[in-house]
Amino acid sequence: MSNQSKVIVSRVRFFFILIACFALVLVYRLYTVQIVSGEAYSLKADRQYFSISPDLLDRGNIYFTTKEGEEVTAAYQQSGNIVVLNPSVISNPEKIYERINDVVPIDHAEFIEKASKKDDRYEEILKRVDLATGQKIAEPAIPGLIVSRQKWRAYPSDKLASQVLGFMAYSGDTLRGQYGLERQFDETLKRANESKYTNFFVEVFSNIQKTFSADTTWEGDVVTTIEPTVQGFLERTVEQVNAKWSSEYSGGIVMDPMTGEIVAMASFPTFDPNNFKNEEDPKVFSNRLVEDVYEMGSIIKPLTMAAGIDAGVVTADSTYYDAGFLVLNNRRISNYDGKGRGQTDMQQILSQSLNTGVAYIMSKLGKERFSTYMKSFGLDKKTGIDLPYEAAPLVDNLNSPREIEHATASYGQGIAMTPIATIRALSVLANGGKLVNPHVVAKIDYKTGITKKTELPEPQQILKPETSHEVTRMLVRVVDEALLGGKVKMEHYSIGAKTGTAQISKGSGGGYFEDRYLHSFFGYFPAYNPKFIIFLYTYYPKEVKYASETLTQSFMDITKYLIHYYDIPPDR
Repeated sequence: MSNQSKVIVSRVRFFFILIACFALVLVYRLYTVQIVSGEAYSLKADRQYFSISPDLLDRGNIYFTTKEGEEVTAAYQQSGNIVVLNPSVISNPEKIYERINDVVPIDHAEFIEKASKKDDRYEEILKRVDLATGQKIAEPAIPGLIVSRQKWRAYPSDKLASQVLGFMAYSGDTLRGQYGLERQFDETLKRANESKYTNFFVEVFSNIQKTFSADTTWEGDVVTTIEPTVQGFLERTVEQVNAKWSSEYSGGIVMDPMTGEIVAMASFPTFDPNNFKNEEDPKVFSNRLVEDVYEMGSIIKPLTMAAGIDAGVVTADSTYYDAGFLVLNNRRISNYDGKGRGQTDMQQILSQSLNTGVAYIMSKLGKERFSTYMKSFGLDKKTGIDLPYEAAPLVDNLNSPREIEHATASYGQGIAMTPIATIRALSVLANGGKLVNPHVVAKIDYKTGITKKTELPEPQQILKPETSHEVTRMLVRVVDEALLGGKVKMEHYSIGAKTGTAQISKGSGGGYFEDRYLHSFFGYFPAYNPKFIIFLYTYYPKEVKYASETLTQSFMDITKYLIHYYDIPPDR
């Protein structure tokens, strides 16, 4: 074959490759237009004359995940109709009023006022009308009465996990996700609005760059780790706690301590994202478990114990002399009852929740080493959870040159953390000493067909595994022997747990309220290979002083429910 022939063949091949590539792009765009975005284009066809809530034309879904791995819709776009008037062409407003009112009763005076605006071409009468109702209003056609397609954000489970999900609302002139996952993943969930009049071939070539550009934000659906049945049980439990003790608010988290996967996260009071405009206090939209910090009290003591054992300054059999109080930097700290126990071992520090005991361990560690351990548990930083507005901890006392600030920190006063940071730190005791990464998103399913699972950093090894095991053994004894006098011990399941009762700070004024407490509780099970860790708290419960009274039974109810629901086998 001559060189000229080879050149011709090469050119022909190149030409056919170009044609093939163009055909592939056409097929891709046809698939996108007809299948992926078909409903969106259908809506545009319905809205030839009126632009109605364009920011809600389309949006990705959010899903819960059941224990069997089934995805359950938590947030989606619901289709229906909007009924509008074009007053400029209306000749008989009473006829239109009768048509609408026969199907959906409406206020006559308000309707006539809108229908009389002859210089106006757009007046909304009804929104979010189901398709069947819209069809009854629309047929037969009447000039000036338009029934158009509409989509809006809907939450089929009403209040379930509302503070995790968030909702859609206007920020200025822009409709966007507010709070929760709706805000955190707004760029992923929202869909690009395109011009109503688009030349197909111009769209094809303009979208080649969009399709293959690394800068493009991929559109997708968010699949969470929230198990809806467990979430419902936790929400009911938290609400009952709040009602029983007339607390200002209460909350809880159920997490896998091995992976950081959040199974349930609930606060009360809560709200219905379908009707969020009915709420008077915007604070109800906040996820206090992520956005607020608290002095947690005695549930921090096991971390101090773990630091002492891990550093080798104490063992479970070590003893100290408990006088009931001690004085550091001219300040007195004492046990919750002010009483001394004499010569006491480490187990009783946890079983009887002795402030002097953990202060003793802190002194054996020294301020710097104690502070280093507390920070290694992640208490000095945000967790990085995939939810918005995570609050930073207030732990400056860990940098104090004085012993007294470190002593109070050893039993959870003077330092403040979010509940999510607290449960992450306490998981170190349950999982062999590793600092995991809490998260509520399992994966994102992109419209392109690609699925991206949540990628997390490798958990850090904070404690020796044997330290974690030893502190777990001590916490199991707390439940078996000390918690409500051992009455909640489960014969066939090992449970490690600890209560916390912290004085509530007066804030910028300094000092603490004498009669206001935050009660907290954490526990995990089966203790030596735990499936779940649970954190509970209730803020300012009334006419009760200790967390053992307010939260123990609720923790046990959740524990027994999870054992039954997940069919967890006995471990002893």
